[in-house]
Amino acid sequence: MPEIHFLKDLVIVLGAAVVVVTLLRRAGFPSIAGFILTGALVGPNALGLVSETSQVEVMAEIGIVLLLFGIGLELSLSRLRQLWKAILLGGGLQVGLTIVCTALLAAWFGLSTGPAIFLGCIVAVSSTAIVLRGLSSKGELEFPHGRLALGILVFQDLCVVPMMLAVPHLAGEGGSAQDIVLTIGTVLLVVAGILLAASHLVPRLLAFVARARERELFILAVFLVCFGTAWALSLAGISLALGAFLAGLVVAGSEFRRQAMSDLIPPREVLASLFFVSVGMLLNVSDILQHALSTIGLLCLILVGKFTIILGTALILRLPLRVGILSATTLCQIGEFSFILLKAAQGTDLLGNPLSHSLLMAIVLSMLLTPMAIAFGPHLAGSAARVPWLNRLLDAEPPGIDAQEPHSEHVIVAGYGLAGRQICRALQREGVAYIAVDWNTDKVHEAHDAGVRAVLGDISQREVLEELGCNRARLVIVDIKVTSAAASVVRAIRARAPDVPVIALIRYEMDRDLLESAGASEVITVEATASKAIVDTCFNALEARE
Repeated sequence: MPEIHFLKDLVIVLGAAVVVVTLLRRAGFPSIAGFILTGALVGPNALGLVSETSQVEVMAEIGIVLLLFGIGLELSLSRLRQLWKAILLGGGLQVGLTIVCTALLAAWFGLSTGPAIFLGCIVAVSSTAIVLRGLSSKGELEFPHGRLALGILVFQDLCVVPMMLAVPHLAGEGGSAQDIVLTIGTVLLVVAGILLAASHLVPRLLAFVARARERELFILAVFLVCFGTAWALSLAGISLALGAFLAGLVVAGSEFRRQAMSDLIPPREVLASLFFVSVGMLLNVSDILQHALSTIGLLCLILVGKFTIILGTALILRLPLRVGILSATTLCQIGEFSFILLKAAQGTDLLGNPLSHSLLMAIVLSMLLTPMAIAFGPHLAGSAARVPWLNRLLDAEPPGIDAQEPHSEHVIVAGYGLAGRQICRALQREGVAYIAVDWNTDKVHEAHDAGVRAVLGDISQREVLEELGCNRARLVIVDIKVTSAAASVVRAIRARAPDVPVIALIRYEMDRDLLESAGASEVITVEATASKAIVDTCFNALEARE
C-alpha cells in the first residue's frame, strides 16, 4: 500500500532527524544543519533509506508555506512599510549589484549575455526560510541587521516572479520586453487586489469563527487563510511561500495574531523541518567529491562575492560596520527559490548540464553552511570592530559617547526594552547618574525623544565598554531579550569590570544558571516575578473576601 510506504519513509526521516540533530546540537551545531545532514544521510544518494523523495518534498512545501506564514504573523503590513528603505534601497542595491557583478564575471569566463544574467539572478536570491528562521529563533528580527536582512529578502522574493518571466527572453525564446513589463504589471495588480480583499475579509472571517469559541474551528480557519491566500496568489505567478508570507502579514494586522501564532507553531516546526531534510536529500557526496574543485570553487566565489556586495550595500546605507558584517554573513548563501529558477530554465539552453549540476551542489552546500555562518557572524563582526583602521577606511566608526555623559559612579542600562525604559525613568527621577546603551537605532531614537540619555553601541564589545566607563560604574543592568546574547554581554562586562555588580533580567527560570555562570551578581526572571505577583494577588483577594 503506497500510504504505508510513505509512512515508513516519514518514520525513517523523523527518527534519523531526532538522532542526528540531537548529536549535532550537543556538539554546538545549529539544528537546521542537522536536518540538512539528515536528508543527505537517508536520501537516495547516500544510505538510500528513503528512495522516493517526492512525498517528502510535498510535505516540505507545506512546511515552507506554514513557516513563511508564521514569519509574516510576527510582522504586519504597517511594520513592513517602516522597512521601505531596507526593501527598496537595500534590496534594490543588493539584487542589482549581484546580478551585474555575477554577469560580468560569468561573461569573463565565456558565458553569453543571456546565461550570464540568468546566473546572476540565481545567485542574487538568498534563503528566506533558513535566514528568517535563524533570526527569529535568536530574537534578532528587530535588530538593525535583522531589519536589513528582512528588507533584502522581501525584495529578493518579489523579484523571483519577474526573473521567472524573463527566462524565455534570456534564452532567446520569449517575446519582447514590453510583453514582460505588461505581464509584471498585471501580476502586481492582481496581488494588490487579493491583498486588499484579504485585509478586509480575513479579520471578519476570523471574528465570525472566533464567536463559536471552538479552538479546532479557529485553527481550521487560520489554515484556510494561510493556504487559501497562498493558492490565490500562486495563480498570479507568486510562489506559494511568498503568498503565505503575505497572508501572514494580513493576519498580523488583526486582533487574532497571537492566537493564530500559538495554534500554528507545533505543525509549522515539524513540517518546516522536513523542508531542510528535503534540501539535504539533493546532496550527492560522490558527485561533490568527483567535481570537488569546480563545486568548492563556485561555492567560494558565491559566498565571498555576495558577502562583499551585501557588506558594501550596508555601508552605502550608512549602517555600522558590525551591522554590515552580520547582514552579509546571514545572506551570503543562495536560497530555495533558486531551485525554482533552475526548474524554470529546464528545456532551455541557458545553463549547460555541468554548470547546472555544480550550481545545484553549491546551492545546497551554501544553505548547509548558513546556520554556522549566522552563528559565526557576531565573532567576525566583533573582531572587525576592534580594527580601528578598518573602521576609518570604511567610514564606519561606531558612534562615540558624548563627553557630557557620566563616566564614573553611574548606572549602565544595557538594552532599552520595557524594563530598561522604566529603570531609566526611575534613575532620572531619583537624580542618579545613568546611561542606556542599545544597538537598535530605533530604540536609541525613542530614548532621545523621551529625554533619556542613551547611545548606540554593542555593549559586548570592549571599545564600547571602555567608552561607557564600565569599570568605574556603580551598577550594570542587562535587559536583553535573547538569553545567549545576555550571557555574552555579562561575560564581556566581567572581563573588563570584575568587581562591578551586574543584574541580569531574563524571561525564564531555566536560564538562571547560564547567567549566573556567566558572572551575573543577581538574576531576575520574568517567570518567577510574575508567579510571585500572581500568588500575592490571589492571597490578597482571598483576604479581602474574609
